[in-house]
Amino acid sequence: MLTGLCWLVSMAVFARQGLVASVPFELSGSYVIIKASINNSAPLNLILDTGIRNTIITELYPVDSLDIQIEKKQPLTGLGQGVDVQAMVSSYNQINLGKFQQKNKTVLILEKDIFGLSQHNGMQINGLAGIDILRDYVVEFDFTNKRLRFYDPLQFEVPEKYGSRDIILESNKVYILLNMLDPDAKTRIIKMLLDTGAQLTAWFQTVRQNAIPVPEKRVQARIGEGFSGEIYGYFARIPMICLDQFCIRNPIVVFPDSSTISEIVKKSDRDGTIGSELMFRFNYFLDFYNKKIHFRPNHLFKSEFTYNIAGIEVMQTLFPYQSYEVTHVWKDSPGERAGILPGDVIVEINNEKAFNYSLSEIRGIFQTKAKNPLRMLVRRFDRDIVTELDMKDKLKLAIRNQGAD
Repeated sequence: MLTGLCWLVSMAVFARQGLVASVPFELSGSYVIIKASINNSAPLNLILDTGIRNTIITELYPVDSLDIQIEKKQPLTGLGQGVDVQAMVSSYNQINLGKFQQKNKTVLILEKDIFGLSQHNGMQINGLAGIDILRDYVVEFDFTNKRLRFYDPLQFEVPEKYGSRDIILESNKVYILLNMLDPDAKTRIIKMLLDTGAQLTAWFQTVRQNAIPVPEKRVQARIGEGFSGEIYGYFARIPMICLDQFCIRNPIVVFPDSSTISEIVKKSDRDGTIGSELMFRFNYFLDFYNKKIHFRPNHLFKSEFTYNIAGIEVMQTLFPYQSYEVTHVWKDSPGERAGILPGDVIVEINNEKAFNYSLSEIRGIFQTKAKNPLRMLVRRFDRDIVTELDMKDKLKLAIRNQGAD
């Protein structure tokens, strides 16, 4: 009886707030994965990416079909260097999230898949859903129940116990002013792009005047892949970053190398980007109508910050079965010192067959500090090679992350 009463109370609250739709999502790491149908296609798996404007299809499988009218081609630019990316553009498409229908949406299709989202996430992913599917609503990101909820902005009421901050909307992108304590113990107010398609806590400009200094204690790394190619830089810890009164101590953040930041980003006035590994620690509402974000910490708020200690990046090469191939090995990392090379196929980890692990579990092992060496058996062409990795954490703290003030 109590459960039924709670459900009725919840429905009454949602009705009062002008609920339009409730859409389930999955988490892949800290990515939000939604199912979307384009022009009545079979559902496609898309990463919700507030850092881009429109939906972008990166890869289709033989079972996928897409009825779409191409109008033109255009280049895509962003972080990264060395890649010229062309996209085919289609306007006036219908996108359905379950029964929730949105019309007149622009969809882009990459001529060449540069991201390999499926291989790097261990599940079939067809692309990215941009911010244009959110803009007409107040949108709740509920990581506790893994739901996106869309509200009528004229009826929405802010729930109790949520902090609030203004957001800045520029060129269909969302920016937030945050407080931080930089590596020199200097308090700063920083302007950050909100990008749920960036699977990191935050990255900071390194080329602008009065840039946040890169800490001396850092790890050289390949940060990832942008629209314009690979991004290199450093992982390091900063003392504190705060979303209003909710402060996180000693998060691991990214400082991209200046040569891998596109000229468009260099010339912008933002200090950097906050990504999904920061934002999934909060349940929050994006209110585009009133230019506000409302937020409160969730059960993930005090989750440990990690990074790839091994310095080995892997992808899943066969679906639905697990076969894992090394794609990149970071310079001066435990993986490089152990002799691991791109193209090696992982056969065993600590005497356990690799196919018994999921991709996320293997990445978890590479992010876990350990006193004892990590034993790996890899196959290189027709040779099996056994090696050991020193998994000591270069960014280890003397004091544990203490969470909120």
